[in-house]
Amino acid sequence: MMKFFKNVSREMKKVSWPKGRELTSYTITVISTVAFVAVFFAIVDMGISQFLNLLF
Repeated sequence: MMKFFKNVSREMKKVSWPKGRELTSYTITVISTVAFVAVFFAIVDMGISQFLNLLF
């Protein structure tokens, strides 16, 4: 078990962590993508619901 944690510690030192500006950019990209996908599926859902209401 200790060997595993030593290996994890060694690998974490090799990680290239993003700087503040990069992190902000990535966060904005993720939030805007999630918002776009949520709106897209909400519109598709409403369209399907309206179509089914017309049929039944």
